Amino acid sequence: MLNFRNIMLSAVCALALAFLGFSDLASAATKAEINKDATTALNTLYKAHPNTKKIGERAKGILIFPHILKAGLIIGGAFGEGVLRVKGKADGYYTSTAASYGLQIGATRFGYIMFLLDDDSVDYIRRTSGWEVGVGPTLVAGNDAYAKKFTTTTTEKGIVVYFVNQQGAFAGLGLEGTKITQGLATQ
Repeated sequence: MLNFRNIMLSAVCALALAFLGFSDLASAATKAEINKDATTALNTLYKAHPNTKKIGERAKGILIFPHILKAGLIIGGAFGEGVLRVKGKADGYYTSTAASYGLQIGATRFGYIMFLLDDDSVDYIRRTSGWEVGVGPTLVAGNDAYAKKFTTTTTEKGIVVYFVNQQGAFAGLGLEGTKITQGLATQ
């Protein structure tokens, strides 16, 4: 019978193997790499869902995390680096970290793009040393149907999030908390 110690050891081994498999994400990216990958992720979203370009044009800021690595076996974690763009220019660099616990197994990569639709959302991100997703500005998960019906009257405030570049396999049911913190990418 498995005891808690064996389960924890298995989880640590699985996470270590998953991170080794995605070793390119293990080291800090440079600002130039983050910006290049952010542009690619944004263009990928615009190509896959052309109506999201309207959201991007209206957004007061866009927080782009082009690569997030998520892995877990009972205990899981996720990490990625991104850039906040305001008026098309880099305004700050951020990290996204998450921890989770529950029935879960696997490793996956993905990116996400947060369209900040009002000045309050941009200011909130700038002034907090770290904020948890779900605490702060209103957050809406975007999809193709949302993008098609988006107008200035359907959403005036908050943040709309789209996911891009999903790879790998991850299945799970559990508790997860994601924190976004302003951080320094290497030069």
